[in-house]
Amino acid sequence: MDTLSYKTVSANKGTANKEWIVVDAKDAVVGRLASQIAARIRGKHKPNFTPHVDTGDNVIIINAEKIRFTGRKMSDKVYVRHTGYPGGQRFASPRLWLEKHPERVLEHAIRGMLPKNRLGRRLFTNLYVYTGDSHPHAAQQPKEIKF
Repeated sequence: MDTLSYKTVSANKGTANKEWIVVDAKDAVVGRLASQIAARIRGKHKPNFTPHVDTGDNVIIINAEKIRFTGRKMSDKVYVRHTGYPGGQRFASPRLWLEKHPERVLEHAIRGMLPKNRLGRRLFTNLYVYTGDSHPHAAQQPKEIKF
């Protein structure tokens, strides 16, 4: 028996097969879409997934302003941030974020589902969120995927 055939193959930056995909967020629930996209960015759907390497796809999300929340989350959910100054805690609702910067709602949800380390920050650069139907990445010939 040839024991060399049982070697575990780890992917690296050179052997990672990265693709470009487009996801339409129209009428999608934020959390459900974010978890599927986070797994796609991480590369968990690939047979050569390696936990410490960026093997995931580049994901383009269009129509980010048309996402939806279930239940009363549109008014009851609270995004908390701090300015860094004493008494600088600020609160915002998803309704406010969707009016001002609709792409930040999905970015925030997906970032929270990625690793909290250097790799997670690197993986987040593979996400591109746009409002409206168009995006500037036509040269990459992305494939459209439905979740």
